[in-house]
Amino acid sequence: MKKATFILLTAAILAGCGKEEAKTVAATLSDPALVSPAAELVAQIKLANVTSQPVSETLRVPGSIDFDKQRLARIGATITGRVTEIDAVLGQSVKKGDVLARLNSSELSTQQLAYLRARSVLELNRRNAERAKALFDADVIALAELQRRQSEYQISVAETRAAADQLQLLGVTPAAIERLGREGAVNSLMSVVSTLSGVVVERKLAQGQVVQPADSLFVVADLSSLWAVAQVPEQQISRVQEGQSVVIEVPALGNEKLWGKLVFVGQTVDPDTRTVLVRTALDNRDGRLKPAMLASVLIEAKPVDRLVVPAAAVVRENDIDHVFVAEVSGAFRLVKVKLGVEQGGQRVVLTGLKGDERIVVEGAFHLNNERNRKLAEGS
Repeated sequence: MKKATFILLTAAILAGCGKEEAKTVAATLSDPALVSPAAELVAQIKLANVTSQPVSETLRVPGSIDFDKQRLARIGATITGRVTEIDAVLGQSVKKGDVLARLNSSELSTQQLAYLRARSVLELNRRNAERAKALFDADVIALAELQRRQSEYQISVAETRAAADQLQLLGVTPAAIERLGREGAVNSLMSVVSTLSGVVVERKLAQGQVVQPADSLFVVADLSSLWAVAQVPEQQISRVQEGQSVVIEVPALGNEKLWGKLVFVGQTVDPDTRTVLVRTALDNRDGRLKPAMLASVLIEAKPVDRLVVPAAAVVRENDIDHVFVAEVSGAFRLVKVKLGVEQGGQRVVLTGLKGDERIVVEGAFHLNNERNRKLAEGS
């Protein structure tokens, strides 16, 4: 019965229309996405062409807080030795030159003895050279003998200097070397000192442990400045460059916004994650930020030309965005689109439009109500 009524209604409508109007009405009745509004509704509708404009989108990428690697020192021993004393603990603030640990090293003793022997030979050869000069002036010895003793003295000078340099490589200061030469007291204890003012963030040694020069015993970091690092997908890296403004949101701080600028954009792509490393520097003199905290990095990307539609043109239907596109016939088609977030009253078109359409920018809501009303009547 309902089907027969619909057929009679359709026939009556088509009979009361002209040929072109009949085609439009027939298409509207058969296509639920099309609507042909009455003249009074058309007067309330405003059309505009789909346009493109430079859009600066904000990229949101996951990141974290990290140490400023330029303010980080890995400190080890300069010699092989056994740990006899540990002075620094995790979290302790230290200054440059503070003693972190002490070692007992036979290697240090051996090198000190070598230096003392070299100084002794140097003094002996110095005296021999001076005596030879006096004897040569008195015509007691030949020139060749004088030159031999002077040569031995010069060799002793070089050997003593080399022994002192070796002690400095082991971490002995020039003042301590000079004191060793004067006093002749061999000391097998060596101090491991901090090369940076900061906080001890790692400690990798125990009492009695034998350590090597290649071992990292302490890590000291200056936490007054930290990095926020993130990995940008390679598809988006062309829109990122040094100097761009960024906003960092740290969940541990209640997503408080921290402002900065990109100071580094990587030159290589990680083959495993297909991302590029970026970072920004953050002031942390108040100590609220901690390394390894999670963060979201919002990067204001370079503007690029994108298709946009006014936010007022968007119709939300079944949780999907749509716009009405004007047809040549005078009807309007509801077209599904995928849009970006609203920026300044405009929404970026991701998919659904080509750019040559005319769309309804005012009155879309009423036009959709009319479409729904006709669909309800037709059913």
